[in-house]
Amino acid sequence: MSVVILGIESSCDDTSASVFRDEVVLSNCVANQDVHQAYGGVVPELASRAHQQNIIPVVEKAIRDAKVSKDEIDAVAFTRGPGLMGSLLVGTSFAKGFALANNLPLIEVNHLHAHVLAHFIKEDKDDNNQPKFPFLCLLVSGGNSQIVHVKSHLDMEIIGQTIDDAAGEAFDKCAKVMGLPYPGGPLIDKLAKEGNPDAFQFSKPRIADFNYSFSGLKTSFLYFLRDQLKVNANFIEENKADICASLQKTIIDILMDKLIKASKATNIKQITLAGGVSANSGLRNRVEELAKSNNWVTYVPKFSYTTDNAAMIAINGYYKYLKKEFVKQDIAPFARLEF
Repeated sequence: MSVVILGIESSCDDTSASVFRDEVVLSNCVANQDVHQAYGGVVPELASRAHQQNIIPVVEKAIRDAKVSKDEIDAVAFTRGPGLMGSLLVGTSFAKGFALANNLPLIEVNHLHAHVLAHFIKEDKDDNNQPKFPFLCLLVSGGNSQIVHVKSHLDMEIIGQTIDDAAGEAFDKCAKVMGLPYPGGPLIDKLAKEGNPDAFQFSKPRIADFNYSFSGLKTSFLYFLRDQLKVNANFIEENKADICASLQKTIIDILMDKLIKASKATNIKQITLAGGVSANSGLRNRVEELAKSNNWVTYVPKFSYTTDNAAMIAINGYYKYLKKEFVKQDIAPFARLEF
């Protein structure tokens, strides 16, 4: 008998709902929030207000697009954390209300686990292109840079992570220093395609084991631009593509050096990408290049499943449903939920 899961995601500034039948996605609806662009970053209070406006129409559309009725839904999965508390409260409260009104079990999902399991989303039942266990996942986003040892759908262990800033934050903060609008990561990726990645050199940290650090790179980048602007006030505008290409290459070098090291240490050749930064074309290309020289079997998610979305919440919920991992109505969200 098939299982139908409604997934709800509201960890940051995207309101999303998705419906799954077993491992196959039937719908995945996302409402974005453009209001934050004027502030150069996500404003938590504005995000939570927008979620309140979006949550009902997004869920209604997801159920309608999936061509299922509320009576067919077997459980509600929702993002418990990590994320912005106000945003999480909206999604959690709606999920609890929907589950209570329809007498459905609740399933809490860790947002980071969900990013990893995005690789198991099937768009049709004949889709069998999923990674084999165990595999390593490079999880990179605005708030996280981690290497995860994935042993099964629900058994994961972080073996390396950033000790300060994340790769996505480095992209956005450096873009802001350059005067690029928010979000800066995609713009750096676009401009980098036109530049020389070896034009400039930036600091690379020496961190033990498989851990990362990006704070030093941000400082190095800031001082570099400061010094260059003293000599030429138009330096950024005249060298924008080369700056972006060099910065992107440095960040990817840092990420890949530790991933190669982790793969050799664990002897795991199944390699996956996840998280918002996995949409970066330079990172995707580098992983494919390294796959050839390191005998990796690589899996890169579809662009629609790299950023925050409810499909990854629903697929995680499906695997938890099979193990009857339900939670009670007194469940509360946690902004800093541990992996």
